[in-house]
Amino acid sequence: MTISRLLKLILRYFLAVLFILAGFNHFINPTFYLKIMPPYLPWHLLLVYLSGLLEVAFGVLLLTSKFHRIAAWGLIALLLAVFPANIHMAVNHQLFPEYGSLALWSRLPLQFLLMAWSYWYTRPVVQQNRRRG
Repeated sequence: MTISRLLKLILRYFLAVLFILAGFNHFINPTFYLKIMPPYLPWHLLLVYLSGLLEVAFGVLLLTSKFHRIAAWGLIALLLAVFPANIHMAVNHQLFPEYGSLALWSRLPLQFLLMAWSYWYTRPVVQQNRRRG
């Protein structure tokens, strides 16, 4: 295994653990997630638990070679789906005085970074043929 493939694998496991832990946090601390739900969305508690469950599920699937591409696409879709909550936090920063406005606005580009990181795992691994001499 090349260094670049090993690094990509390690970073995939790191991303998976990140989402698994974040997903479990939806069940441990649902109050935080309920607070950031935009008021125009229905079924806040259900959506908090569903997003947490999907984060855990896609994180676990990201750990597997067989399903990591599907999991990466799922994470991208999930990140897009929760983006309105991040916008709601940034626009309504007065509702979250424990966080600075800069921290709330910086969450928005972070979501795109996580999407790009996930997208990296949607791409098939290119096998390089090495010439033997």
